[in-house]
Amino acid sequence: MKHTITLIPGDGIGPEVSAAVKKIISAAGVDIAWDEIAARAEIERRGLDFMQAGVLESIRKNKVALKGPLTTAVVGGPPSINVALRKALDLYANVRPVKNLEGVQSRFLGVDLVLIRENTEDLYSGLEHTVVPGVVESLKIITEKASTRIARFAFEFARKYGRKKIHAVHKANIMKLSDGLFLTCCRKVAEEYKDIEYKELIIDNACMQMVLNPHQFDMLVLTNLYGDIMSDLAAGLVGGLGVVPSGNMGETVAVFEAVHGTAPDIAGKDIANPTALLMSAILMLRHVNEVSAAKRMEDSLHTVYKEGKHLTRDVGGSASTTEFTETVIRTMKA
Repeated sequence: MKHTITLIPGDGIGPEVSAAVKKIISAAGVDIAWDEIAARAEIERRGLDFMQAGVLESIRKNKVALKGPLTTAVVGGPPSINVALRKALDLYANVRPVKNLEGVQSRFLGVDLVLIRENTEDLYSGLEHTVVPGVVESLKIITEKASTRIARFAFEFARKYGRKKIHAVHKANIMKLSDGLFLTCCRKVAEEYKDIEYKELIIDNACMQMVLNPHQFDMLVLTNLYGDIMSDLAAGLVGGLGVVPSGNMGETVAVFEAVHGTAPDIAGKDIANPTALLMSAILMLRHVNEVSAAKRMEDSLHTVYKEGKHLTRDVGGSASTTEFTETVIRTMKA
């Protein structure tokens, strides 16, 4: 089967890790015609806005995209392209599996959970304004439609992948209307899925419980801000953002991405770790029904980490990006 998939290489180390992942996918025998978007810096040098340079049209046409890391200014600067893509394409569900990768040192073993994050509203709606000088107001938007949709997505995901328990994470004890609406929607949906255990946790307690005993969690469903924070927290339990995948799902399109930073300080040095983007590509291949190839890539990746001889420096090794990539390919073909 031949696929046409949009590729957004990203900024900083993005082009390097994207090239590595393309090589591994090709070696796995998956036939992909990559509709590659030009580098963001090149697009902006032409005086064009990245979002208006054919990105949305490509993803809508191809239905699937793989995206490297994109820079987002911390204060000032243009709005986040990551958030803009999710809103423009209605990528309402972020799926973040978090699982130990043998060979990566971490404080916990046997972690295996999935966070489902609502991706389109909450404080990420970007509705901010200055009330008077020195006072800024930011609006938190929670709707019944989005809350019900993400809750149903989580329960359907649980059924599809054999998950048994979902925690809804909230702060409805303080934000009784906004988080209260989210919680009410989750409860209503849970009533339709009696085969899946449903529980609730206040966000601050959920964070504490996560670092005390992550094994008590199977799946979590969260609003946008809480999901952003807790998914990174969970990644820290297994080695960080460099070893976890991410997928953004909509009704008709899906974008799979590395969620770590652009690491401009090491860009171009052939030392970046492509693992996160590779794991996201494995999710992507399963999404397009290339299940056997995805398993070969995943098995090879796990073997390379277990042996520990050709890992990049961020996970305790000394291998280059090229050496790591070639080792994954060689192991896959062995």
